[in-house]
Amino acid sequence: MSTYFPGQGELARKWYVVDADGQTLGRLAARVARILSGKNNPKYTPFLDTGDHVVIINAAKIHVTGMKAEKKIYHRVTGYPGGLRSEEFRKRLARKPESVVEAAIIGMLPHTKLGRAMASKLKVYRDDKHPHQAQKPEALELKA
Repeated sequence: MSTYFPGQGELARKWYVVDADGQTLGRLAARVARILSGKNNPKYTPFLDTGDHVVIINAAKIHVTGMKAEKKIYHRVTGYPGGLRSEEFRKRLARKPESVVEAAIIGMLPHTKLGRAMASKLKVYRDDKHPHQAQKPEALELKA
């Protein structure tokens, strides 16, 4: 008896639209990461990318609980000495809300080539307009 592996033609990837309006950032990120990795799919295989595409709209209307809005800080390094650049959560959410949601979701995916392939199926938009109508995405209602 051999182990079943889904072939490339057998994976019918679906497109989902998730409305982030009023959602909590971490809970939304955990549920979307599960869809991107394919763990909600019966044909899930740990070493294959079996996930679906996810389009997130209204990223600017996400909220966080507790004191994270005041205390959370995003860091990056330029590569030069003394090149640590920091930005507060509120400023980044006002300037670029897509990156806040993407960073939360990508942080929950594997940090490997497979994780990067999963992350490439994620599209995040600031408001409710997106250019993926041709893929006929179905609305996905995540549990509150």
